[in-house]
Amino acid sequence: MGLGEPKKCPASETADHVSPCAACAVRDMAFCGVLNEEEMPRLLSILQTSNIDPHGPIIDEGEPADYLFNLTQGAVKLYKLLPDGRRQITGFLFEGDFLGIAMNEKYAYSAEAVGQVSLCRFSRRKLEALLDEFPKLEKRLLGMASNELVQAQDQILLLGRKTAREKLVSFLLNLSARGVKRGAAPSPILLPMGRADIADYLGLTTETVSRTITNLKRDGHIRLLQGGMVELPDLEALQELAEGS
Repeated sequence: MGLGEPKKCPASETADHVSPCAACAVRDMAFCGVLNEEEMPRLLSILQTSNIDPHGPIIDEGEPADYLFNLTQGAVKLYKLLPDGRRQITGFLFEGDFLGIAMNEKYAYSAEAVGQVSLCRFSRRKLEALLDEFPKLEKRLLGMASNELVQAQDQILLLGRKTAREKLVSFLLNLSARGVKRGAAPSPILLPMGRADIADYLGLTTETVSRTITNLKRDGHIRLLQGGMVELPDLEALQELAEGS
């Protein structure tokens, strides 16, 4: 799967090795945030960490769903390959999101790092055993799975009757709302993915995405900043645009 050599985490901290959970910036929003300090060693005993280079594969559609992942840094794109060879991006995941939940024994989609990515990896078999031990952990995972369904429904709406401008503005507002849930300000937002990825997600051409971004910038609805940041000066005005007003 291109994950490189995962590093197993010790179940306890020592002076020479500090658990990655101690300095994890997304623990409160991640699925493991429901565990207390006495319970965390059990999770650490089955946890491995991995760093993925940009565009590196994480999971492949159709592979046995042997592992689940918690994203601790970076962004990941989810996609499916269509019968004619085209790619449909079905979603983007960010810090704190969970990856790899499968309804059967195989992954239903592929996942690839957008930029540099760090994640925690869990054996599905070992994690399922831990869920029996900590029901609150299972409840948290079910909640995160429900969020995936909501995102899928949002994408269906985006691919429906909306215009290119409405699709792109809705996408930007969705990123803003997800950032707020992670404790960020509603603006500016980070746009780590390229325009080709945005196009594949929204069902548009790359040229249409570029032209729409240019028009939104020209009309003062967005400002493009350094480092892939996008400022949204008037969220209410953007909401009206997204709704076709």
